[in-house]
Amino acid sequence: MAEAHQAVGFQFTVRPDGIDLHLSREVLKHIYLSGVTSWRKRAIRFKNDILAGVYPASPSSWLFVVVAIMSSVYARIDPSMGMIDSIKATLPVSEFMTVQTQTWLSAVLFATALWLTLILLLRYTLKMLLSYHGWIFESHGKMSVSTRIWLSLVKMLSGRRPLLYSFQASLPRLPVPSVDDTIRRYLESVRPLLDDEQYTQMETVANEFKKDPAPKLQKFLKFKSWWAANYVSDWWEEYIYLRGRSPIMVNSNFYTMDLLYVTPTHRQAARAGNVVHAMLQYRRKLERGEHAPIKALGKVPMCSFQYERMFNTTRIPGIEKDLVQHLKDRKHLVVYHRGRFFKVWLYLGGRHLWPSELEMQFQRILNDTSAPQPGEMKLAALTAGNRIPWARARVKYFSEGVNKTSLEAIETASFFLTLDDEAHGYDAEKLRSLDLYAKSLLHGKCYDRWFDKSFTLVVYKNGKVGVNIEHSWADAPIMGHMWEYVLATDCFHLGYTEEGHSKGDINKGLMAPTKLQWDLPECQEIIEGSYRLAKEIADDVDFHGCLFDDFGKGLIKRCRTSPDAFIQLALQLAHFRDKEEFCLTYEASMTRMFREGRTETVRSCTCESAAFARAMEDPNMSCEERLDLFRKAAEKHQNLYRLAMTGSGIDRHLFCLYIVSKRLQIDSPFLKQVLSEPWRLSTSQTPQQQLNLIDLQKFPKYVGAGGGFGPVADDGYGVSYIIVGEDLITFHISSKFSSPETDSYRFGQNIRQAMLDIRALFQLKEKKNVGPVQINLKR
Repeated sequence: MAEAHQAVGFQFTVRPDGIDLHLSREVLKHIYLSGVTSWRKRAIRFKNDILAGVYPASPSSWLFVVVAIMSSVYARIDPSMGMIDSIKATLPVSEFMTVQTQTWLSAVLFATALWLTLILLLRYTLKMLLSYHGWIFESHGKMSVSTRIWLSLVKMLSGRRPLLYSFQASLPRLPVPSVDDTIRRYLESVRPLLDDEQYTQMETVANEFKKDPAPKLQKFLKFKSWWAANYVSDWWEEYIYLRGRSPIMVNSNFYTMDLLYVTPTHRQAARAGNVVHAMLQYRRKLERGEHAPIKALGKVPMCSFQYERMFNTTRIPGIEKDLVQHLKDRKHLVVYHRGRFFKVWLYLGGRHLWPSELEMQFQRILNDTSAPQPGEMKLAALTAGNRIPWARARVKYFSEGVNKTSLEAIETASFFLTLDDEAHGYDAEKLRSLDLYAKSLLHGKCYDRWFDKSFTLVVYKNGKVGVNIEHSWADAPIMGHMWEYVLATDCFHLGYTEEGHSKGDINKGLMAPTKLQWDLPECQEIIEGSYRLAKEIADDVDFHGCLFDDFGKGLIKRCRTSPDAFIQLALQLAHFRDKEEFCLTYEASMTRMFREGRTETVRSCTCESAAFARAMEDPNMSCEERLDLFRKAAEKHQNLYRLAMTGSGIDRHLFCLYIVSKRLQIDSPFLKQVLSEPWRLSTSQTPQQQLNLIDLQKFPKYVGAGGGFGPVADDGYGVSYIIVGEDLITFHISSKFSSPETDSYRFGQNIRQAMLDIRALFQLKEKKNVGPVQINLKR
């Protein structure tokens, strides 16, 4: 009853002689502290907004300019060439304003205008500098004189301590490639997939499109690129994500895992307390814009707009398309455990709850033995099924009463937390432990993650953690940035007691978590229907986690080859051995060097990679010939990756041309065919160490396990990989059991063998004897 007593802020009693009012000093203290914290937060945000708004200048530079102009006026020197007198003449004459005061005011106004003009000039200069991408096409380790000069100018204009959003106004716009270049590169990309007759036919269709209607569509696209901040991103979010009516579980959402070998504590509530507190610390810095902007290859700042919707964001279902709802300053969390939903406040008296306090709150939920209400256990399955039934059910059953209140609590929460009743994580002694861990994070039981939230934090009963992320609001590197911060803060800054509990005092007077209430008898049939569909999708996902530790980035670089190109060629060779054919291959590349940039596609299957894969299977080819083909294919891949990063990719341009054609009601057989081609091999590299918060040389066991996603095509593979440290590469491979052509475990072994075989080429060249590596392909 102590918690209930503390929860009451005031009490009053109506008496014949008036009202007797009793106020709680403790609650008044918390209200006061909350208000002070809120105003302090606003002041910090205002200050940082000013700093980012005048970047690359600083507010102090305004004072310098004003003093300089005022000094010149005092010395009877007119640096404005008569503009100060013109301003003075336009000022309203007032008996309270002397001639000298008018002169000083005119000088201040001129100095301010001059200062703003200089800011725009500096910003435009920086934008022009950031539009230069010649540096990315130079050989690794070599830098031309022009690039050195360019880099020095960028550093000079970048200031000492830029904030997260400082570069936003200085980033260039994503350029629209020419139609001729896009068509040429497209035809080149499909050449290894088509025979001569098919290629000739495709070439004819492409050339007809290039003549008409491509020029008309291109004009509209050019106009949009001048008007909008980014000509791709809004359409990409709407048509690729928000207009999709199929389930987002498996098909869209992706996941990120915990540290591979280390579990800081096996106490579920304690791990949840530390991780949630670390997330709140990250959010505080994010709201204030205090994170340093990430730079591509350590040189060029990247766009930060995707960070804005990380917290307090939910994908709201609609009939025709969904809506991404983002709110600010929501101070609670919704927790799911054993079929029940609980609301937990994250702040007390204007501060975050300490990890020990959060642990206590989560332990209360774990100790709660109440049963779920009818329909409550599988309620989240609505977010895992088709979007239209969920949208209709939301309007019909969740628009009033307790259902509306409880749903609002979930959709406005900072994020969603699941205290899972299973144990998962990588265990070398347990068969398929990484596979089951991946499946659990990707879809769980289909009703124990809220797939519409920006992310769902999953904490398992053995202390392992992971995240399921909704894809429309951001891409994987954004979540990876936060996750790296959280894991480093959890392990190296917050820590645990010897018994495995979170550190800090425990405030037993905290209000207990509130159990959300539901009235769902009429909705249970829809919930069950969504669950059955989601369960069918989840059961069809075949996952395999492959830890490749024979060698890693260190050895690949000694071969003077890009690690990404090495792995992509290994994937091409593995797929050729797996299916005895080549396929359209998707590799995600970022375009965040441009304002509001998201991703572009690198078409990794090229004529050069196909020639290399065939040579590896040809017993008549010598080692030198294979190595020569490998280097040509690797260089080709690197060039394609660079083109994609610098706005000269193929697929986003064709995608936007298709959207314009649909809006103008212009039929294009070429664009229809391009947009309908299946990606049977979809790949992505998970970024590692964006913040460099974990010293892997000092703590080699503190390596991340990466993350993954579901298969894109019914008869294809999804492959996510992370290059960890110098000697480990982790592959997350997905496919579908229903396809007789695919097997994730088999493909994983093919990847391993391909990596070893490519390494053997370099060893043979070095005249080292390497015997064949025998691998059992049976499960």
